[in-house]
Amino acid sequence: MELLKRAVILISGVVQGVGFRPFIYRVAKKYNLKGYVRNDGKGVRVEVEGGEKDILEFIRSVEAQKPAMSQITSLEVDFKDNLVGYTDFLIEESIKDDRKEVSISPDISICDRCIEEMLDPSNRRYLYPFINCTDCGPRFSIICALPYDRKETVMKKFTMCFECSREYKDPTDRRFHAQPNACHVCGPQLFLYTSTGRLVGEKMKALEEACKIVQEGMIVAVKGIGGLHLVCDATNTEAVSLLRQRKRRLEKPFPVMFKDIQQAREYTRITPHEESLLTSPQRPIVLVQRLQEEKLSPLVAPDLDRVGVFLPYSPLHYLILTKVNRPLVVTSANISREPMIKDNQEAIEKLPQSADFILLHNRDIKNRVDDSVVLSVGEKRVFLRIGRGYAPLSFKLPAKLRKNVLAVGGHQKVSVAIAFEDNVIISPYIGDMETVESTEAFQETVFTLFKLYNFWPEVVVSDLHPGYYTTKWAQLFSEENQLEHLKVQHHIAHALSLNLDADVKEEILYVCWDGTGYGFDGNLWGGEFLIFDGSNIARAMSFRYFRLIGGEKAIREPRRVALSILFQLYGKDILRLNIPAVFSFKEREIENLYTLWEKGINSPLTSSVGRLFDAVSSILGIKHTVSYEGQSGMIMERFYDPSIKEFYPFKIENGQIDWSLMFFGIIEDRYKRPLAVSKFINTLSKIAVEVSKMYQLNIGLSGGVFQNGKLLGRILKDCKKEGIKVYLHSSLPPNDGGLALGQLGFILKMVK
Repeated sequence: MELLKRAVILISGVVQGVGFRPFIYRVAKKYNLKGYVRNDGKGVRVEVEGGEKDILEFIRSVEAQKPAMSQITSLEVDFKDNLVGYTDFLIEESIKDDRKEVSISPDISICDRCIEEMLDPSNRRYLYPFINCTDCGPRFSIICALPYDRKETVMKKFTMCFECSREYKDPTDRRFHAQPNACHVCGPQLFLYTSTGRLVGEKMKALEEACKIVQEGMIVAVKGIGGLHLVCDATNTEAVSLLRQRKRRLEKPFPVMFKDIQQAREYTRITPHEESLLTSPQRPIVLVQRLQEEKLSPLVAPDLDRVGVFLPYSPLHYLILTKVNRPLVVTSANISREPMIKDNQEAIEKLPQSADFILLHNRDIKNRVDDSVVLSVGEKRVFLRIGRGYAPLSFKLPAKLRKNVLAVGGHQKVSVAIAFEDNVIISPYIGDMETVESTEAFQETVFTLFKLYNFWPEVVVSDLHPGYYTTKWAQLFSEENQLEHLKVQHHIAHALSLNLDADVKEEILYVCWDGTGYGFDGNLWGGEFLIFDGSNIARAMSFRYFRLIGGEKAIREPRRVALSILFQLYGKDILRLNIPAVFSFKEREIENLYTLWEKGINSPLTSSVGRLFDAVSSILGIKHTVSYEGQSGMIMERFYDPSIKEFYPFKIENGQIDWSLMFFGIIEDRYKRPLAVSKFINTLSKIAVEVSKMYQLNIGLSGGVFQNGKLLGRILKDCKKEGIKVYLHSSLPPNDGGLALGQLGFILKMVK
């Protein structure tokens, strides 16, 4: 008879809220092991007794067959000499530890089995808008504390009925220990209100009325998983126009939700890789090519050849899309530049100015989570925003930090991160720090992470820019709590973020191109080449400086950037030039702006590649003013022709990329938009390749400019042809949403 052994197994990673304990239970039973499994502050603890061969097979099965949404970052096994004498295998009550290290699962889209049940008239959850199981449903958005148990979520106020309780306790049931488990009898319910706060209907009546209202061309605010959305018919131009007016979002594209991939194909051209992203359990918004003859309102994504597409990820969204049976605009319910609304009372107070009706439910949203946005380039996933489905993001550092660190990111597209030892938790996207409400959301997110992980920082790290809200907050918070405060230059944070995210093991050239970031010389960087050898990082090269006439105003008016370039090329005598950017100003305005440019009054120097996109856009008459960040570059993608291989001349001398020859060529081609745009993008790619060859280094790409799919695709092709390896972000956006990880990287790699 085989000698019995006891093993203590500690598993960390994303192992709570993903059906891990029921999975462990079933595998232990399969191998006839006795003992227990439970959650604790570090993850999942398992004790098993049985034959050594069975225990080893059990461990192999756990690693090989773990639940789809789980991630194991470590699995430690310690065999003990003594036996406890367990007589059964049980799921025990969770242990609350002071030290929290477990990774929280992001919210997971509705699974196929729950959809089948929800659409089955004979099933007791038929048409129930909050159906879920251990494989799907809300997670981070409902959690109040760790470990992840029902009593530590917003579901604690819903007492399970007999049937739900039976499922929850049955090891053979798909809802065994599914914490949000509920049904029509015992779970959350819907309520529909008018904009004046009058109750229209409850439960199924509320759903049916809301769908009719959308079909009639009105706007309904719908409470989903991580917040409320404003919903209208995407094929109804009057409805979309009204939504733009009410939301004060004049041009920024709206995402469109389709009921299934087949319906999405009627309006867009979807590649196999894009389909895999759309149908993944994370259900992100994916930017895809529009069909020329598609019937979506032109106001959905003005002037763009792509549209953000996503599929229903909650049972409520699925029911609405099925009943309405047409594509819907589903965009965050907020006033422009403010965070998405998540609470019922706030919705009733703030949304009447935006929505005709408000569809609410009584399951609270504890933690706000925006939708994730991704782009597919060359079969590679490029994040534009991490949120629902992907965040909070757990990350393992290659070495341990000596102190607890809070990283607060930058000013736009902010995500924050906490780090202890080699563990990093990165928050979902918070937004731009431009309103009181967004700064309040920033602080709320910071202290939510503190509470969940029983965390307190010893070091706070921020951007170098003295004017960023996050930098000012970090300074004040550090002073009030007597903490160390470090500031990291913007593009160094970009480079170190990529270094960690792409797990770079060699010395490479980091190409960091974006809008603007505060440089060591007081100028606004944005066209940088950095070299990091593992312990030191240096600016190897940059684009030639030019002025932003009017400072921040130039970011909103690309024509000012164009004027600055023209002044630098031709001096004051530009009125004779037949250029759209010049015609957009009155002669007197040009004289005044020249004075500002010449004397450097409120006209800081920048090397920004993002602003070069703006200048080209205005010179070609594509866009003189913008209503959202990156608009010029997004519109220019529409004109890019991949069959055009030519590029403009440029000079590299004295550590600078001289763009003057390129702009002379662009001005000459100004009446040939596809040619000029294509040659401009090709030139940027050629510059990256040439600098890489000069230093004989592979390259890594980080910064908001690399959200431009046409530029990124061109660089990938050109580098492949030259045998240059390209490192890209894998888990974070190349934009400022990845800065917090880079700031932590500075502490890890640069602070000795």
